[in-house]
Amino acid sequence: MKSLFSFRNIALATVGCALIGGSVIAQTQALPAIQWDVRRLDQLDRNVRRLERALTQRNSQGEPLLVEPDPEVIALQGRVSQMDRRLQDVEQTFQRMNADIERLTFALDESERDNAALRTRLGDANGRIEAIETANERAEAAAREAEEAASRSPTGDAVTDLEAARALLATDPAAGRAALERVVDNWADTPSGKEAVWRIGDILRAGGDQAGSVQQYATALSGWPTLPWAGEVTLKLAKGLEATNRDPQACAALGEYARRYEATSTPALRAIAADTRTRAGCR
Repeated sequence: MKSLFSFRNIALATVGCALIGGSVIAQTQALPAIQWDVRRLDQLDRNVRRLERALTQRNSQGEPLLVEPDPEVIALQGRVSQMDRRLQDVEQTFQRMNADIERLTFALDESERDNAALRTRLGDANGRIEAIETANERAEAAAREAEEAASRSPTGDAVTDLEAARALLATDPAAGRAALERVVDNWADTPSGKEAVWRIGDILRAGGDQAGSVQQYATALSGWPTLPWAGEVTLKLAKGLEATNRDPQACAALGEYARRYEATSTPALRAIAADTRTRAGCR
């Protein structure tokens, strides 16, 4: 018994010296890092298996080995669990953020489509406003021109001015022509203004200016009006073209007369049309 006690003391003393020496060496000099290669890993695996067999043998002999958990390991496990919970919270936060981003993206797309539609409607509205402004400007300009024409007009009325000019032609042809020209200047776009134009053509034709009269007749017939004198003036135009050796144009004017005015013309005008057609050689 004493020998066994002495052996244990000697063993404890030896282990203590080894631990003290190892701690001194550890404090004075850092151990080199272990290079974990395949050979060292195999050796570690064999040692672990030996320990497992030893523990199994001791357990079978009735000497169970109780391994107490390391407090640092427990603390580390707690920190890992806490980090896992935080990571889950972060993942949930990212999921909510992704959902919010998707909703915001959809809302942004909707806003862009709405903005595009609004820009289109705004462009249409601007175009309409510009058209209305342009129409208003033209109407105002026409109104100003009408006011200016009325201020220049002797009577302030196109029909009355034309009647006065026709009456003046009977007594003073030169003054009558000047009055007709004022009617044209003041009331150019009115039926009275167009009539004044072809009546000036009659004055030119009577004076031997066939070419000038043709120009006046063509101007009065611009747009082929449906006024009572339109058929007669068309025949005057055709006769003037035939007289100035422009038979194809004369035939074209006679064609317009036949399509537009012959049905409502008098027999005298139809006879003039037939005679002019023969003179121009129309087919």
